Amino acid sequence: MSPQDQMPLDGVHRSVVVVGGGQAGLSMSYCLTQRGLDHLVLEKTAVGNEWRERRWDSFCLVTPNRQCSLPGFPYAGPDPHGFMLRDKVVAYLEDYARSFGPPLLEGTAATRLLRRRSGGFEIRTNRGVLTADQVVLATGPYQVPLIPRMAERLPEGVMRLHSSEYRNPGRLPAGAVLVVGTGQSGCQIAEDLHLAGRTVHLATGSAPRVARFYRGRDVVDWLEDMGYYARGVDEFDDADAVRLRANHYVTGRDGGRDIDLRAFARDGMRLYGRLTGIGGGVLRFADDLKQNLDRADAVSESIKDSIDSYITAQQIVAPVEARYSPVWEPPAATNTIDLEASGITSVIWATGFGQDHRWIEVPVFDGRGYPTHGRGVTSCEGLYFLGLPWQYTWGSGRFGGVAADAEYLAEQITAGPVREVRWLAGTPVNAWPRDEEWIAPRTVA
Repeated sequence: MSPQDQMPLDGVHRSVVVVGGGQAGLSMSYCLTQRGLDHLVLEKTAVGNEWRERRWDSFCLVTPNRQCSLPGFPYAGPDPHGFMLRDKVVAYLEDYARSFGPPLLEGTAATRLLRRRSGGFEIRTNRGVLTADQVVLATGPYQVPLIPRMAERLPEGVMRLHSSEYRNPGRLPAGAVLVVGTGQSGCQIAEDLHLAGRTVHLATGSAPRVARFYRGRDVVDWLEDMGYYARGVDEFDDADAVRLRANHYVTGRDGGRDIDLRAFARDGMRLYGRLTGIGGGVLRFADDLKQNLDRADAVSESIKDSIDSYITAQQIVAPVEARYSPVWEPPAATNTIDLEASGITSVIWATGFGQDHRWIEVPVFDGRGYPTHGRGVTSCEGLYFLGLPWQYTWGSGRFGGVAADAEYLAEQITAGPVREVRWLAGTPVNAWPRDEEWIAPRTVA
């Protein structure tokens, strides 16, 4: 532990405090450092810990390495079109921190944030109380693992764990495994188990899928050329709905490939509809497996339609590729299975994460508890968010887009707490809260 990590915080004041030392917090620190602004970054554990401790052993990125472009630290490795494994991601973040030496305090958890009557903020931590003129909350969207209450009805003796706790097939007891959820984590964990020869039962959901490659290129490359990743969320008619969409499932494993649940089923994986209940050692599923698979395929094909149109419009020479043909169709629905009879000894809940902002005692949240903001700028002077999914673009919560958001916030912070807030059709972006505690934004004269 460095001397800086041992410094007492009672009475410390900084112009800016950044809460969170992941890719978003480090990006913010880099931009503030470039502008000569005094600040501190508070990280409750250590740099890279979220990737190190909450990802499975074979985890890899689903976006190509070349999109890892944190401010001042673009990917410079030998495989720009490859997909970094978990430990390489951790090393990338650690190397980034070493590259510019941020004023980072590891092992420092922020436990309460309050707005001071005299202006600025008070941040209470496990190491004392400090104050700041401005605060950037870069704690990310994946704070609290979500497990449905029905998990409590699983019989004793059945191992149950969240996807963030899964590491590898060898850590599970012998027997079949039920994976609940078909977002990116659920599909990739199901594949990891399947490739290891485990019997896998997979309860599907409504997440869409996307092809890894199409017409000679990674689909990510096509979408980037088409301007998809540069589109601001305010260009969509349903901005709030866009922010809540599930990610398309695909994988970067072994150089990247599609995740085709139908192919898994053809090769022995058991697929079901959405898990709806547990009781008496019996699992119950909705009769929506075919619908879930068809919808996921339709999204993938619609993306290919867009790519085809782009290729035609731009007169690009690209190889022609046959469209996807389903390799398996669900038989008559199986709506129940008996845990004991099926040999299921483990259940992995790939059911996502929630945000826990109860420690933030500043009225900047809507009725669902989501922070109200315009590109990270909240209605409370001097308070900002960074690293949220679709904070402004698709890449806001990823290595590829957080740099632009951090630069934008650095400009707002440099201008000081009093700033201009961008409005759309008379309503601030993402709708400011309408309760009595709303602190109205001021505009620069």
